[in-house]
Amino acid sequence: MAAPPTMSRLEWLRHELTRRAFATPADTAITLAVAAILAWLIWLDLDWAVVRAVWSAEAVDTCRAKDAGACWSVIAARHRLILFGLYPYEEHWRSTLACGAIIATVVLSCIPWFWALRRLATLWVTGFAGYFLLMEGSPIGLTQVTTDQWGGLSLTLFLFASVVLLGMPMGLGLALMRRSSLPLVQLVASLVIDFIRSLPLLTTLFTAAVVVPILLPDWLQGDKIWRVIIAFALFFACYQAEVFRGGFQAIPKGQFEAGQAMGLGYWRVLALIALPQVFRNALPSTINMVVITFKETAIVVIIGFFDILASANAAFGTGDWAPYYMEVYVFVGLIYWGFIFSLGQYGEYLKDRMAVARH
Repeated sequence: MAAPPTMSRLEWLRHELTRRAFATPADTAITLAVAAILAWLIWLDLDWAVVRAVWSAEAVDTCRAKDAGACWSVIAARHRLILFGLYPYEEHWRSTLACGAIIATVVLSCIPWFWALRRLATLWVTGFAGYFLLMEGSPIGLTQVTTDQWGGLSLTLFLFASVVLLGMPMGLGLALMRRSSLPLVQLVASLVIDFIRSLPLLTTLFTAAVVVPILLPDWLQGDKIWRVIIAFALFFACYQAEVFRGGFQAIPKGQFEAGQAMGLGYWRVLALIALPQVFRNALPSTINMVVITFKETAIVVIIGFFDILASANAAFGTGDWAPYYMEVYVFVGLIYWGFIFSLGQYGEYLKDRMAVARH
């Protein structure tokens, strides 16, 4: 619930606390008891994670002390493996720049100035080309690193960005096909969407990675990473198509008829009248789909990709660091949280921006 226009956020918060948490003596007692428990749990976490933590990479022996807290030494010692996976050690600078290229591409895409088709297309082509050239290397005279050695955070970000980039227009196309007045086109889109949505994501990715090479000749198989990206994008597109279809259904039918009465063709009605409203109506669900997709990139570890989660598992796979898996998972969890929280906040910004534009 938002604060009323006549009341500051702090005043509203004080009013709500008084009304809900301290309205009666019983409410006050429950509020204080819950606050005390939360404070105690927070202190236990801080004591383990900060106060008694061991930070030095050379202090693995100190981590075994009875009163030692979190052993962040594993992060200091194994962060390269977590972040870069199997990528050659001496070429980590390339993976770092490639990761930066993908992040910069995503961040710049969020700036309204880039929301013209030509600018956005140029940005994404440049960003992805830069990523591939840095990671693969041979086209620009660097040491070649094949895709089976790509890994860590840069691979996770590349999978996520590629799936969203390919899946979004595919989803819009499927939504338009499902709304088509041509029965055959509508039937094909419905069959594809319902069939893919009835399968778990893991089954779809496993089919692309393992089954497709058995069915196709060698010259048609392509690289494993591209097969998985296309399959993942198709899975994303089928769910996003239903999100877009809901956005279309929220538009009154009279608006389409009014556009046609003004002499606008189908594509102009779509571009000028329908799509801006579809994107606005579908925004909350679209942000949710994007967040889910980022988290689901972790599934690729099962089909043999060395993403950041697989790298994390390898980081504590040796005898010295095996007991400190919790610290590694916390570190990886914070990375995921950082990206997902940023996506969520950007979604809130877009909702506010579109709400202002609507009024």
